[in-house]
Amino acid sequence: MPLLTRLRCYLSLLRPAQWLKNLMIYFPPFLGGTLFTSVLRPAALIPFTSFCLASSATYILNDLLDIENDRNHPDKRLRSLPSGRVSSTSAGTLALALALVAVILAWTVSTSFLLFLLLYGLVSSAYSIRLKEYALVDIFCISAGFLLRLEAGGAAFGVTISEWLFLSVFLLAIFLSTGKRLSEKNRLGATAANHRKALATYPEGFLNGTMYMTGAAALVTYTLYVITRHSAVLIYSVPLCCFGLLRYILRIQSGKGGDPTESLLRDLPLFIVGLAWAMMVGWGIYAP
Repeated sequence: MPLLTRLRCYLSLLRPAQWLKNLMIYFPPFLGGTLFTSVLRPAALIPFTSFCLASSATYILNDLLDIENDRNHPDKRLRSLPSGRVSSTSAGTLALALALVAVILAWTVSTSFLLFLLLYGLVSSAYSIRLKEYALVDIFCISAGFLLRLEAGGAAFGVTISEWLFLSVFLLAIFLSTGKRLSEKNRLGATAANHRKALATYPEGFLNGTMYMTGAAALVTYTLYVITRHSAVLIYSVPLCCFGLLRYILRIQSGKGGDPTESLLRDLPLFIVGLAWAMMVGWGIYAP
């Protein structure tokens, strides 16, 4: 195998597109108004890098444990491990190396940040090994990953997470995770249980109802969070959030992919709305 192709195979194991989720670390300083004083410096990349390496290590672990199921999946069978382009031994060694570097980097940030990183690794590993097989538990594990990133960001940059922000992120994470599971169940159909056991235990209509309920609740909690900020500009970001939530639901119900990262990167209206939201919130917080 050519060296460049081999490197691409190893890079795909890391799932760099999923590193977008780790930007959650910068939400506390961004929303707390300290972006320019705490984030725009070289050392601010360490927390992000640490979580990227840790998350990639857990992705590799998950792929190693799912290798047999992935070989029968219409899309995942093309990944580096199921296709045999990377050996299990090499992938396992890479995962351990990534985890070790992630812990070392986190230790240089702070003890509390290291604790959140270790908790993230523990939850993600437990999810990959067993918890993903249990209905609801799998969704809450994914949500915990977002919350731990948020709390880690607060610890890294010395920002307190407000109650409404915590609830908004929690409910949004449940909403997105449910949408992803619903998309998988609809796409795989009768063979869904062969790829993910938890999908077989969700009754018909349950995931739909949960997605609608948590989406509405996330919109309400975000609205209350914005109101507590007492900004005349931030309130106008609520319609953008509403559009984004409905656009994601439309993707799911139209049979398109439910992965949050891929949805944001591949769906142009969703990407534009996400960018507009960031710009509007930034203007509301940082404009004089």
